Amino acid sequence: MKTTIKKLSLSAMLLAACATPAFAQISNNVVKIGILTDLSGLYSDLSGQGSIVAAKMAIADFGGTVLGKPIELVSADSQNKADVAALKAREWIDEQNVDVLMDLVPTNVALAVMDVAQKKNKIAIVVGSASSVITNEKCTTTGIHWMYDTYSSSVGTGKALVKRGADSWFFLTADYAFGKSLEKDVSDVVISGGGKVLGSVKHPLNSRDFSSFLVQAQSSKAKVIGLANAGGDTVNSVKQATEFGIAAKGQIVAPLLMFISDVHAMGLNIAQGMYLTEGFYWDYNNDSRNWSKRFFAIQKRMPTMAQAGMYSAVMHYLKSVKAAGTDETTAVLKKMRELPISDAVIPKGTLREDGRVVHDMLLLQVKKPAESKTPWDYYNVIATVPGNEAFRPLSQSSCPLVKK
Repeated sequence: MKTTIKKLSLSAMLLAACATPAFAQISNNVVKIGILTDLSGLYSDLSGQGSIVAAKMAIADFGGTVLGKPIELVSADSQNKADVAALKAREWIDEQNVDVLMDLVPTNVALAVMDVAQKKNKIAIVVGSASSVITNEKCTTTGIHWMYDTYSSSVGTGKALVKRGADSWFFLTADYAFGKSLEKDVSDVVISGGGKVLGSVKHPLNSRDFSSFLVQAQSSKAKVIGLANAGGDTVNSVKQATEFGIAAKGQIVAPLLMFISDVHAMGLNIAQGMYLTEGFYWDYNNDSRNWSKRFFAIQKRMPTMAQAGMYSAVMHYLKSVKAAGTDETTAVLKKMRELPISDAVIPKGTLREDGRVVHDMLLLQVKKPAESKTPWDYYNVIATVPGNEAFRPLSQSSCPLVKK
């Protein structure tokens, strides 16, 4: 009888061991999330403190713990400098045992931190940066691009304008990786749609005076002046284009990556009629409205798609840690790809092998002032762009991780 009991006990132990994940542990008994964002510069409205608020909301909604261990968040200002961000990323990983690095705005910061994360086998989730190179030629084994990119903006806004006869373009482009990527992706769409690119001019990041650049764009006689910039640069260039009376003279001023925070800063009188592509709009459905009202109660502003994307990224990461039974990078990444992405921000999404999160995008048009009935009621939804059309197909990818 005793022998039988011992055999049964041994069998139970073996079964329990088989049911336990290979890395059934949380490193240092805490899951730590590090957010590197722009807290003081031209991207602080679209990302910044609002992204930190969204991350804290996700942690609270998840319950504050995972696998019985606390979830902690640390944050810092990247100052939009790659060297500053890379140094902070190394410090967080080596000295504070940060498990995942998030936001990573702008693109130069994203690429620098992705490199650090890959060398140290940590996950880097890019939310607030847009360059499509992040999951294309610059993809990494531990890098993820969450909400939007320059390809999705080109497919939405660029294609919509070309279809409406706006078939000659001149670009006003931010002179760094993101701007160049956005110009290239939109140029490809324009040309494939039968249009022409008449030229471009590069401007320094965080410019104050766009007058000389706008004069060059005007003189091109292009139907569209495409703004391949973002944040404060977009706001300032649109405002100065309005002062020049460019739209009144017949040229379309088209911001190619615009956020609801930009529309709010410009005002509907200036922004009305503009097309844009976003991955999230607070007034899209009941789930987006309910979540955004909670965000507004804290931040006193409606969320941008970058800030909403932070909530989604943190939630999915934590769900994956729970499913993996560990915060070990390889195991968590496996679960992040296996589990469907489903939350108030992204109802249906998937994570591809190249690190690209695929989900539907929205083609929007800014309302006229008379159409806006309540504060932050800024957009008409023109169309939904399915995820498999919104993002670069794997067949066109130059990411070395993609098997062809």
